[in-house]
Amino acid sequence: MAVEHSPTAFVVPAVTLLAAAVIAVPLFRRMRLGSILGYLAAGLVIGPFGLRIFSDPAAILHVAELGVVMFLFIIGLEMRPARLWSLRRQIFGLGVLQVSVCSALLTAAGIAGGFPVAASFVAGAGFVMTSTAIVMQTLEERGEITTPTGQKMVSILLLEDLAIVPLLALVVFLAPAVSGTPEGGLTSRLIAVAIGVAAIAGLIVAGRYLLNPFFRLLASYGAREVMTAAALLVVLGSALALQLGGLSMAMGAFLAGVLLSESTFRHQLEADVEPFRGILLGLFFMAVGMSLNLSVVIAEWTTVATYVAAYIVAKAAGIYAVARILKSDHAEALERTVMMAQGGEFAFVLYAAASSTGLIDAQANAILTAIVIISMVLTPLALMALGALTPAPTQSLDDVEIAEGLSGEALLIGFGRFGQVISQALLSERAEVTIIDNDVEMIQAAGTFGFRIYYGDGTRLDVLRAAGAGAARLICVCVDKREVADKIVELVKAEFPLAKLFVRSFDRQHTLALRAQGVDFETREVFESALVFGQEALVALGIEPDQAAAVVADLRKRDAARLELQQHDGIQAGAHLMHPQVTPAPLVEPARRARPLNPEAEDVLSDETRFSG
Repeated sequence: MAVEHSPTAFVVPAVTLLAAAVIAVPLFRRMRLGSILGYLAAGLVIGPFGLRIFSDPAAILHVAELGVVMFLFIIGLEMRPARLWSLRRQIFGLGVLQVSVCSALLTAAGIAGGFPVAASFVAGAGFVMTSTAIVMQTLEERGEITTPTGQKMVSILLLEDLAIVPLLALVVFLAPAVSGTPEGGLTSRLIAVAIGVAAIAGLIVAGRYLLNPFFRLLASYGAREVMTAAALLVVLGSALALQLGGLSMAMGAFLAGVLLSESTFRHQLEADVEPFRGILLGLFFMAVGMSLNLSVVIAEWTTVATYVAAYIVAKAAGIYAVARILKSDHAEALERTVMMAQGGEFAFVLYAAASSTGLIDAQANAILTAIVIISMVLTPLALMALGALTPAPTQSLDDVEIAEGLSGEALLIGFGRFGQVISQALLSERAEVTIIDNDVEMIQAAGTFGFRIYYGDGTRLDVLRAAGAGAARLICVCVDKREVADKIVELVKAEFPLAKLFVRSFDRQHTLALRAQGVDFETREVFESALVFGQEALVALGIEPDQAAAVVADLRKRDAARLELQQHDGIQAGAHLMHPQVTPAPLVEPARRARPLNPEAEDVLSDETRFSG
């Protein structure tokens, strides 16, 4: 895009980038292909090989570099030593082994294709760097980041994030060897390494002794925007310092983040910078999409297709082998393989650095970049295929007792957080309680604390009969999913009408539905605890304890009265909760406080529309 000396010279490109992202990302997420692919596609469409709205390669490079710099700063900011230490065995054991094996296989694939050893190593090392954004987003969507399987993948990603730093230095070290200058080759190489090491050492010293005093001085003036500006100054200044030292701006940003991770101002800085993370990553991926040279892909389609397949297969073989060697089962190893077999965003950084030093030429950079981008595009599709082709995981029932031929005066279904508290109350009075759950890990964990839990699915009539529902005087439904609770209630009411039925409710509407089904008792899972919380909050604000208890007791009574009203009047009564202007007079006069929390809030407790939970 042509540069104009007018206010629109910046606004038009910015609006174009934002519009492309706003259109493409929701579309791709709707198709369950992920936001990253949306950014890549948007960049491809508006880039020099699409609609040519952006045609200046230098501008594209600057956008991409800024995105990488800020991305690596955020990564570094999260690399707290304590976090690294807790995962040290998986990071430096599993992570190092996987990176080493996959690097060797990928380098061998390049050499087998007739490419030089140095270029093959750089190409393979770049592809080893899994896409942190894709894997972390997938784990977050599945809720698996904190699971053992997820933690292993996170550890590998951390090691790969750390590995980019020595790899960038290695590119600088290898570059003089292929520069074609026989005289002074070793001397030039040593000087370049010495300058790079000096730049890193200088940055570490400055960060250790200057950053905290610097931010403490700025904080004393109380200007938050200045703190944000100072954070950007440190990031970009560190990036520039390492670039002048012959290394990468990205490496400088990473080190700045690591240094700030130990600063007393770390949380403030993270809060200031975090909102920019998503948009900067989006800009980075859009710039990557713009960088996809379709003319090179078309001209070299056989090379691109061959190495996409070869690299994915080689890396997948390495990941699966390492997982199995370290005792992961087949399902876990296969899932990790499919999720991590692609190249990642750090490959672009490594390839750009190698291209700028002459280690690989522009044509090779374009081909390798296309290979990585295509592998990233294929990852969501591969995960969808894996989910469709593999059966649902089955839980091992080793050392788990099946619910069969049981009896007791109470049957408790679901041993989560809610059910555990209920069971303690029943067991404390030596009630004959049978507890069933379908989470094997929960059952095994409970067994270590002396609880005897049986395996069984409460939505199956045969399981309920085997668990003694027919002889139970009380059935407590404590499961953590509303649809599951509703199915169990339907079965119990139809097949075991003599048992009292107590049910964990999830919200007000669920409570009304359960009462309509005729359960003997229900309680919303957070209502009572919220009342206790509110009572203690009133006391903390200076209300007398007796008065606070009276307020909460009144709230409980009025809530019960409103439920009765809604139960009998249905939608008409429920409409009052949605339209405050037609709210009837309070059903019960609220207890008066010793003093209002603030003058405007005098009657807040008498407004029943505010308590619909």
